[in-house]
Amino acid sequence: MSYVKAKDGTKLYYKDWGEGPVVTFSHGWPLSADAWDGQMLFLVQNGFRVVAHDRRGHGRSSQARTGNDMNGYADDLAAVIEALDLRDVTLVGHSTGGGEVARYIGRHGTERVAKAVLMSAVPPIMVQSADNPEGLPISAFDDLRAQLFADRSQFYQDLALMFYGANRKGAKVSKGILDQFWLWSMQSGLWNAYESIKAFSETDFRDDLAKFDIPTLVMHGEDDQIVPVKDSAHKTAKLVANAKEIYYPGAPHGMTATMQDQVNKDLLAFLRS
Repeated sequence: MSYVKAKDGTKLYYKDWGEGPVVTFSHGWPLSADAWDGQMLFLVQNGFRVVAHDRRGHGRSSQARTGNDMNGYADDLAAVIEALDLRDVTLVGHSTGGGEVARYIGRHGTERVAKAVLMSAVPPIMVQSADNPEGLPISAFDDLRAQLFADRSQFYQDLALMFYGANRKGAKVSKGILDQFWLWSMQSGLWNAYESIKAFSETDFRDDLAKFDIPTLVMHGEDDQIVPVKDSAHKTAKLVANAKEIYYPGAPHGMTATMQDQVNKDLLAFLRS
């Protein structure tokens, strides 16, 4: 398997397919790079080179004791990009991965970046505070931590229903999609997944978004039960200059799977624009 070493020695697994303009993919919590396979294979078939890594503590990467925060995640993405000497890259991030992309640009700039895609992404900031009164209360994230610690296997099975909107009337989500969410989630370390909740919920990305100076696409499902669209994508689009927006009526957080064909079509159109 292919690995890159982060500055602290953490081994980061990555996959690198195809030839052509480069697209990197940063996955959501608590999954792995495999969550992007439906997009990656499609883009390879359409003339792109695609690279995706497992976040530290997730999938096949080392379950690091430290660095389980957005700065660490962004620096790990930078380590992959620099090790493979990727340039003119389109950075694509889903959910927590969208935060990783935003913090990468905030910390490392856009010298190697051509475009960015924030998909069902956590920025600008999820948690409620004095200057973010519409956010989710910290108690919601404390509850996530408690459930994760008590019975992470059952927690991931329950979370999958909300993630893909399978709990909505008339939803058609296969058992296979739900099962793969559980499998990918169980590959993450408990410590790493636990620490990551603070990273994706309490990190303030507003200053990072202000540094975006490349074409940016914001994509979000309007029935996202994990990252509510009004508190994320709508605000992000106002902070990123000239951002393009695509909203999907009735779509869940995990729309990369439930609406794979439409998401792929829109992503390809942006990449070619």
